[in-house]
Amino acid sequence: MPLTHLLLALSVVFIWGTNFVVIKWGLAEFPPFLYAALRFLFSALPWIFLFRRPAVRWTSLAAVGTLLGAGQFGLLYWAMQHDITPGLASLVVQSQVFFTILMAMMLNGERVGTLQVLALLLAVSGYGVVAWHTGADPAAAVTLAGLALVLAAAFCWACANTVVRYAGRVNAAAFMVWASLYAVVPTSLISLFVEGPARIAQALTHASWLGWSTVLWQALGNTVFGFGAWNWLLARHPAATVAPTALLVPVFGMVSSAWLLSEALQPWKLTAAALVLGGLALNLYAGRLRALMAGRA
Repeated sequence: MPLTHLLLALSVVFIWGTNFVVIKWGLAEFPPFLYAALRFLFSALPWIFLFRRPAVRWTSLAAVGTLLGAGQFGLLYWAMQHDITPGLASLVVQSQVFFTILMAMMLNGERVGTLQVLALLLAVSGYGVVAWHTGADPAAAVTLAGLALVLAAAFCWACANTVVRYAGRVNAAAFMVWASLYAVVPTSLISLFVEGPARIAQALTHASWLGWSTVLWQALGNTVFGFGAWNWLLARHPAATVAPTALLVPVFGMVSSAWLLSEALQPWKLTAAALVLGGLALNLYAGRLRALMAGRA
């Protein structure tokens, strides 16, 4: 991969990692499901006028929009309001990798190798460390409810990955833009019934320039630029070359949270991060090894 392409990949994972701090700033001014609705509204408009609707069933777009909007980001934002710190959230949500693998096993009969089993056990032990410290340490800033919500968000992300996989080869950017349009409806309805019209109106009328900047950053920085650049790289390089850089997302997430939000990095958090990242790295290596063996067969 040329240096310029590597720098582009690093810029994407830097944005994705530090975005957890931006989310925390935004949640200070917007309730979680309204925040998710605004994110996907600006991810869809005006971009749907620039991207032709992908040739997939509308049910696929609606499913992905609902899973990402109300599921992944709605639950993630809800947890990050009070129940988990941004750094830990950036780590725990990576469990979507293993949920995706387990779903592929159940739905497609895909076999999992020994290395992938070891990778899963490493990651689970890391999440076990986090679970052990829920509520036990006031500085931990993670509750059992927060851990459960982020794991549920990761599961929704994995479900969305599965739907996208069954959709076949389509323009990924167009798919994301149109799925974002479908995400606006469920997140808005949940916000209306759970957060209420009064809270919504107050947030919209009293939000500062910083609050609206975080909304636009969610839409433009993470979705339009982030996914657009990532898909551009994947179209030009093997996934095994591009994907390893994503391991830096929780690293950037934890470091930026410690720097900008003064989140304490206790030894147990670093241990949990090492176990989870070790599992992700081993799983990535196992996938590359399996592809290499298949190519030689």
